[in-house]
Amino acid sequence: YGHMNMAVYVTVFDQAADVMCALLGVGPLYTQHELGMVFVLETHLTYARELRLGAPLRVTSQILDYDAKRLHLFHHMYHGDEGWPVATNEVLMINVDYETRRTALWPDETMRRLGLMAAAHRALPRPENAGRIIGIKHRH
Repeated sequence: YGHMNMAVYVTVFDQAADVMCALLGVGPLYTQHELGMVFVLETHLTYARELRLGAPLRVTSQILDYDAKRLHLFHHMYHGDEGWPVATNEVLMINVDYETRRTALWPDETMRRLGLMAAAHRALPRPENAGRIIGIKHRH
């Protein structure tokens, strides 16, 4: 079709989440050193406008919420030059112990970073699509 398909959108948003995890100290080295892992519990994609293959893009990430084990992120994708919205991705992630593969508390440094970043992100407006429910709206 000459445009990005769903798998590419998911990959781009996953890479954005990887950047956020690295900033929080739970990126690739966290897993490589067998300290822990971050798993996705739930994800939701929405599409606003078609993006052609090869078009420049820009992704922003916003922390909506977090607790001792979980992180709720929201990503926006935009056309990289023209700035119009392309898609959104809402993600709920959880920290997992590397050996037991059970949920675990975030490391202390990650909690510190989450607190600082989340405080800054609270000044941002809540994304319109956050918490959106999938379904067909019927007119009665």
